Amino acid sequence: MRDKLPVISGKELVAILQRIGFEVIRIKGSHHRMKHADGRITTVPVHKNDPLPKGLLRKIIREDLLISLEEFNQILDK
Repeated sequence: MRDKLPVISGKELVAILQRIGFEVIRIKGSHHRMKHADGRITTVPVHKNDPLPKGLLRKIIREDLLISLEEFNQILDK
């Protein structure tokens, strides 16, 4: 079964990533560059409280965070 992708803003995603060990290393305009101690890096656009596009959120979770949608939803539930 496929887990549902949550609707969250870039601001919320930055806060979630900080909870799991990412830190903001650079902000250029509205883009927050974040890095984890293990070397994973991602860029999160923070445009007011606008929700992130589904495709972008899916790409960040799968390709940048290297976790499954299920794992991401578990982090959200904590």
